[in-house]
Amino acid sequence: MEKDNVTKIKKTNAELSRFIEFSLGKEDYAIPLLMVREVISVPDTTPIPKSPSHFLGIMNLRGQVISVVDLRKKLKVEAKQDKEEAVIIVDIGGMNIGVVVDSINKVLAFSSEDVSEMPEVENQLNTHYIFGVYKKENSLTVLLDIAKVLDLKDMEAIGATKKAA
Repeated sequence: MEKDNVTKIKKTNAELSRFIEFSLGKEDYAIPLLMVREVISVPDTTPIPKSPSHFLGIMNLRGQVISVVDLRKKLKVEAKQDKEEAVIIVDIGGMNIGVVVDSINKVLAFSSEDVSEMPEVENQLNTHYIFGVYKKENSLTVLLDIAKVLDLKDMEAIGATKKAA
């Protein structure tokens, strides 16, 4: 009997998804933990002329040049006033990118049963990068597809910046 319970627990744990939850303004968002390389404080960045407003510039992280994007500006979310910013270094297709967020909350572990699809919105212009909503006790966390948030134009700009650096 005890062996069967251990097997059930292992299967349940294998089905858990892990996400890093962070805040942008007053809302909570999360991205898959497997895409996260590390979390650091906001570094000094070197701005790049004629880049989009949400592209803060490039930074040197232990000898590697990394592009830094302000996710709040990208998603048109007003930043918190307390300025407790952090940068999440994510790996998107082998390219490391720094993403500025207001604060890191915690690591979430949940099963697919706890995730709802994005509800239909009257004008779904910019919701293609949301792949679900995690239901917590008293609130919701929006699950982002970070590769879609940083769309193809951004990736091309980042690629051009890397070549110039």
